[in-house]
Amino acid sequence: MERVLVTGASGPIGTALLASFEPQSTQIVRLVRGRAQNAAQVSWDPLAPVSPTAVSGFDAVVHLAGESVVGRWTEEKKKAIRESRVQGTRNLATALAQSEAKPRVLVCASAVGFYGNRGDELLREESRGGQGFLPEVCREWEDASRIAAEAGIRTVNIRIGLVLSPKGGALGNMLKPFKLGLGGRIGSGQQWWSWIHVDDIVGGIHHAIGTESVVGPGNGLGNGPVSGPVNLVAPNPVRNAEFAKVLASVLGRPAFFPVPEFALRLALGKMAAEELLLSSQRVEPGKLRASGYTFRFRELRAALENLVG
Repeated sequence: MERVLVTGASGPIGTALLASFEPQSTQIVRLVRGRAQNAAQVSWDPLAPVSPTAVSGFDAVVHLAGESVVGRWTEEKKKAIRESRVQGTRNLATALAQSEAKPRVLVCASAVGFYGNRGDELLREESRGGQGFLPEVCREWEDASRIAAEAGIRTVNIRIGLVLSPKGGALGNMLKPFKLGLGGRIGSGQQWWSWIHVDDIVGGIHHAIGTESVVGPGNGLGNGPVSGPVNLVAPNPVRNAEFAKVLASVLGRPAFFPVPEFALRLALGKMAAEELLLSSQRVEPGKLRASGYTFRFRELRAALENLVG
């Protein structure tokens, strides 16, 4: 039986991931804040050193934990966003590197926020990072995981796009106004949104865990294991205006009420609004495709009809 350690298991991605494992063949252990309630939990504080013994003996580790980026980015909020990801990853990776029985793979969350606001540029795993708070956090987040990679643990940094899930996340926040007929594009609507159905996030994580080697060119695409940054997005990103149009159509509602940029800045603050909702990232899932992953949902309409239609 395989043993898999998961952090961030209570979020939309973690919840879906846990439900996807076969209990007959996989034992799931969760790293949880506070006191562990049973043998399927291990207590941890992301900002404190982790015992190597506590994380020893797992076949795979999936690290999804991190402070939500939703909300006004006060200095305190920004500190929590950065430390929960960077320090939390550094502490976990250090413990895994020092453990007696190391996992064969660490799948560590990251985000397409790594690329920053890039307009119409087509972004691949080898593209340079962007400028701003989120790109800085993502760079430091991924760098922290290298402690595990340098100890010989295959490490995959999944750069996650806009998650479409029926349980929370960006889509959950959008549904109420759209169902009331109050939805519409955000700002100009010309920014690219690189989205992904939660089922393909789960599928992509399983693919990253199980794909030890690929035939093809090197640099993480082949002639070796899938490792390093992997863009976890659907192959067909859309502009925000198109996203709003399709969502309204699936719900059978109009989309006549655009959200002006100044209103977003008032609600979220200038930095959060610009980096979360007004930023443009046209991201391609190059490594997933090269390593043979088959998407369940390639088109936005099909994904939304599955979730909310």
